[in-house]
Amino acid sequence: MIQSPKTNITQSNIIMDNQRNILLIALVVVGFLIWQQWKLDYGPKPQPKLSDTSTVDSAGQSTQAPEARGDLPAINEVSAIPGSQPAVTTSQSQRIHVRTDVLDLVIDTRGGDIVKAQLPTYPVSVDEPDNYFELFNDNPQSYYIAQSGLIHSKLPGTETSGRAPSHYAVYHAAQTDYRLKEGEDMLEVPLTWVSSDGIRVTKRFIFKRGEFLIDVNHEVDNQSAQPWMGRQYRQLRRTPPADNSGNKFIYTFTGAAYYDGKYEKLAFDKFEEEPLSLEYTGGWIAMLQHYFLSSWIANPDESDNYYSKIISGGAGMSAQYLVGIRSGEKLIQPGEKGDFKTELFVGPKLQNRLEEISPGLELTADYGIFTVLSKPLFWLLSLIHDLIGNWGWAIIIVTILIKAAFYKLSATSYRSMAKMRAVQPKLQQLKESYGDDKQGMNKALMDLYKKEKINPLGGCLPILVQIPVFIAFYWMLLESVEMRQAPWILWIQDLSTKDPYFILPLIMGASMLIQQKLNPAPLDPMQAKIMMILPVVFTVFFAFFPSGLVLYWVTNNVLSIAQQWMIMRNMEKGAKS
Repeated sequence: MIQSPKTNITQSNIIMDNQRNILLIALVVVGFLIWQQWKLDYGPKPQPKLSDTSTVDSAGQSTQAPEARGDLPAINEVSAIPGSQPAVTTSQSQRIHVRTDVLDLVIDTRGGDIVKAQLPTYPVSVDEPDNYFELFNDNPQSYYIAQSGLIHSKLPGTETSGRAPSHYAVYHAAQTDYRLKEGEDMLEVPLTWVSSDGIRVTKRFIFKRGEFLIDVNHEVDNQSAQPWMGRQYRQLRRTPPADNSGNKFIYTFTGAAYYDGKYEKLAFDKFEEEPLSLEYTGGWIAMLQHYFLSSWIANPDESDNYYSKIISGGAGMSAQYLVGIRSGEKLIQPGEKGDFKTELFVGPKLQNRLEEISPGLELTADYGIFTVLSKPLFWLLSLIHDLIGNWGWAIIIVTILIKAAFYKLSATSYRSMAKMRAVQPKLQQLKESYGDDKQGMNKALMDLYKKEKINPLGGCLPILVQIPVFIAFYWMLLESVEMRQAPWILWIQDLSTKDPYFILPLIMGASMLIQQKLNPAPLDPMQAKIMMILPVVFTVFFAFFPSGLVLYWVTNNVLSIAQQWMIMRNMEKGAKS
């Protein structure tokens, strides 16, 4: 069968430019990440359709009456009492300071909202150990809080059955400072609210040592003369961050997420066109950002309504994006008690712990389409870290294991490249002999490949098979909070930030240059120049990448150089003997 000149050209290009293609693919991936972040920072922002036009005061509270506000979950049943929420109270709310070994919170007695949350075990940077990372904040310009409350429903045949405290009701607290003391494993913070007809609600926060998971219970004591029926709701509301709160060269998802049997994300710019509205038993809702999340966990046997809204922040203030869960109704007879239980997670994306809390919650450490590969890689990385106690060395060991798993595939690719390198002088002679006669040149090339037993795809396909695994490892390192402020050696004290002295990026650039010297050089002078520029370009890019990622690439490059050099040396010895 005679191949066309076009086919010959394609085959020869595949052989000549294997390494160039791999580098260009990586360059496109890096460029895409930068473009995504540029769009977030400088692209057009969505103009959301707002649920209401209320304004907020200096504490972030709406100035409208509760029945006119759009941040309460809709009941949507005929039995609901219109405007059943209590009018705005003039009682002054208080701030309650709660401290455990891993959480430093402020709870507002208005609604029992958690309006500030800092993480003492996660400082802002290694250099500022006493400056804790802050997840919640009720500053109107960077609003991010957790709310929960009760909604009262009217029973058929009754005129009224009392009221229930929403997140606008003011609770009473016995004290304004709670601290988990040495030797204690649990801390309770009770807030109480009483209606005019004898409905007593205790909102109880339960904290445990070493836990970012908080129990939040609404305990209803019906001391009225009428049955009481109501629902619980839980909400997370925030303004979009001014930036992605991280490296400008790294894109990670910031927005809402929920679980309805599968992990789903809801970006802020999708709140209007794809509002959340579904019924599901169990599950959770969350707000995500790089390394950290907050999440309300539904009870496994509880059927809930999931919803989302956009709330106006008022003139000159950012809109607030809200996701929530609303439970079904619960009936409590006169003289009886009942409760609504839920859990709130406020902290880092510790995958092993999240997996224990609720199905799918560990997926908030979002590896995207590479999850099927990234999860087992993280499991392996964690296992090795447990043995040696250092994430940097664990990265190196896992990279070595990956290279070992693909040793034979890589060897096939490097042998093909070595053969191409060996016939490089002959290729140059053919180019000089045929000049512009491309058809004759390619026929001579194919004859040479056949004679030297060179497979046109031998150098490319083995590398392409490995790319998904390497990219999965890349995303695993990028998303794992375990890398945050984890030291390696000497000058690398935080694997999640850039190398302060750019030593690893420079080593990586040098390793790329060495790889190019080992590979067959392109015959086209322009392609050769591009190949020489790429290591410089990548060195600049990787100078701003987290050092854990650069350590992975450096280790992979060094191992590749060692394997390729050994194969080339053995083939050269065999040719001489």
